[in-house]
Amino acid sequence: MTTREGRGAASNFLFSPEKLQEKLSMSERRTPAKAAAEPDFLQFNDLGCESVGGKVIFATDEWFAPAKNLLKREAPQFITSAFTEFGKWMDGWETRRKRSPGHDWCIIQLGVPGLVHGFDVDTSFFTGNHSPSVSIQASCLEALPTFTPGEDRTGMAATDSQMDAVAKLGSEAWPELVGVSELQPGYSDCCHNFFRVNFNRRVTHLRLNMHPDGGIARLRVFGVGQKDWSSVSTNQELDLLALTNGGVCLGYSDAHFGHPRNMIGLGRAANMADGWETARRLDRPKELKVDQRGILQVPGWEWAVFRLGHPGIISSVEVDTNHFKGNFPDSCRIEACLLSPEEEAQRTRTKWTSGTWGVLLPPQKLRPHRRHLYGAADLTLTRPVSHVRLIIAPDGGVSRLRLWGRPTPRPAAPANQSKL
Repeated sequence: MTTREGRGAASNFLFSPEKLQEKLSMSERRTPAKAAAEPDFLQFNDLGCESVGGKVIFATDEWFAPAKNLLKREAPQFITSAFTEFGKWMDGWETRRKRSPGHDWCIIQLGVPGLVHGFDVDTSFFTGNHSPSVSIQASCLEALPTFTPGEDRTGMAATDSQMDAVAKLGSEAWPELVGVSELQPGYSDCCHNFFRVNFNRRVTHLRLNMHPDGGIARLRVFGVGQKDWSSVSTNQELDLLALTNGGVCLGYSDAHFGHPRNMIGLGRAANMADGWETARRLDRPKELKVDQRGILQVPGWEWAVFRLGHPGIISSVEVDTNHFKGNFPDSCRIEACLLSPEEEAQRTRTKWTSGTWGVLLPPQKLRPHRRHLYGAADLTLTRPVSHVRLIIAPDGGVSRLRLWGRPTPRPAAPANQSKL
């Protein structure tokens, strides 16, 4: 008689060793539980991402996987058959099993200095090798350190000279943004470890501490950029919405395929994932009709609200549908207003369903994969504004939104100090 153990053993030989390992790895990815409410700071900008200039300038150890992986824009991936000469290839930062006193840590230089509101310490795919605990410290350095750790540091550890150089930063005494906190392993239903931060000082560098060693896939640093506006002339025109100038998304109707914050990123979009894209609205008419301007007549639309980095008078606008060729919006319009921090907080509480807006840019027909430029003759507001709402109809994707203008005096306390 075949035993239960015998049937199980025999069934293993139906697969090659590689296929069996793949199935075992898949079995470790647990079925996601019902998603908990996500923290509101996730709509802010990732100030540490490599796409905005973030970089790891020091790490104590990078044996299995280099610390620079922490700042990749792309989501972590797992390749069952991928190995290096140092061990299993992992898409994150993984140190060797520590056999000496202390713990592992790294120094991150933010791409955009600013106020940090929260972190996502992502342990994706680190299921038996994640770091058990983490802490995060921060500093605002006037003179940026000039460490040159090199491109590929897999299989390496910090040298004595590098340890001596980084010691001059005194990072062990930097203020704590996150105290020593337990991390969950990298299963799909618990890999995102969120930490809210209450720290009202500008940050340029972070110290990420593993306690004591292990792996972390990604570190997302959610916050709002802070620019020194004292050096900007009121006659100087610049993109008041750019994330590098302190622009930030405060709310949106839908972000099924891409978050609105992507629209205020650097340069032109790399691909469709680097833009805002909504789901298709289900209230689209069964037969579409247009008005005399060729704009679709539809009952619904999608929207995204932003706070400018500084209040100002907008003189020109760019709406870029780069890469959106079969899924661009039919039309857009832009509304604007001037809000105090208290008024912003009130509208945030009502999820931007209250208050009135002025029309900055009337409805415009859009085209696929194209930069749409609008000058002063196209705009209908000449007064200072602090917040804008981009409305697209009926749905679709926009890769970049630029609002060029001149900064004007703030009506109240700095808007970037307000909290959601």
